Amino acid sequence: MAVAFLAGLLSFLSPCVLPVVPSYLSYVTGISGVAEMQRRRHLALLHAALFVLGFTLIFVALGATATALGRLLNAYQHWLERAGGLLIVVFGLYCVGALRIGLLSREVRYDLGARPLGYLGSVIAGMAFGAGWTPCIGPILGSILLYTSSRADFGQGIVLLLTYSAGLAIPFLLAAWALEWFLGWMQRFRKYVGWVERVAGVLLIAFGLLLLMGQFTVFSGWLQGLTPEFLRDKL
Repeated sequence: MAVAFLAGLLSFLSPCVLPVVPSYLSYVTGISGVAEMQRRRHLALLHAALFVLGFTLIFVALGATATALGRLLNAYQHWLERAGGLLIVVFGLYCVGALRIGLLSREVRYDLGARPLGYLGSVIAGMAFGAGWTPCIGPILGSILLYTSSRADFGQGIVLLLTYSAGLAIPFLLAAWALEWFLGWMQRFRKYVGWVERVAGVLLIAFGLLLLMGQFTVFSGWLQGLTPEFLRDKL
């Protein structure tokens, strides 16, 4: 769960997403200008929450589909895990810039017009974002889906996708609530944005290798040992 949350956070900080967050907020809220958005921050936060709901629904649906596929191929779970690990390593190499793959660099956008239609429009905009707006999210999200399909555990798959969504959603909601502060922070952080994608790539390579070598359960056990007992009991 910690890794899935970190993956969501890295997706938000990626060079494809972070710079356009203010534009997304303006689009889904229908409010232009920092001053106006700060005055109507409750409305901005509501629309941002509906946008988050939209992409979360898509991520969970993808997770359920991946888990169902994993169950269907349960007899080949060993090979599915190894193949998934290899593909995650490829995703990681793409993120660090060691591989240039045209298919992964291609953006898939859904043009919803000048402005969404009220509250439902914000949900639809979030679903369009989740369905494939940017190549930055694809490799990270795809790696989580590959992992859930290799485990074929429906409950775990849903939890991981919800945790990933939380990592992507929380900073987005914070930006909606305090846009002026967020814009100042973003200007300071901009010089590190390229490193975010590299860190995400290294993370994917490491976990892909663990899956490829069949050692992921060892790592999971180590993480479980670090988890406080009261939290472990609830999980």
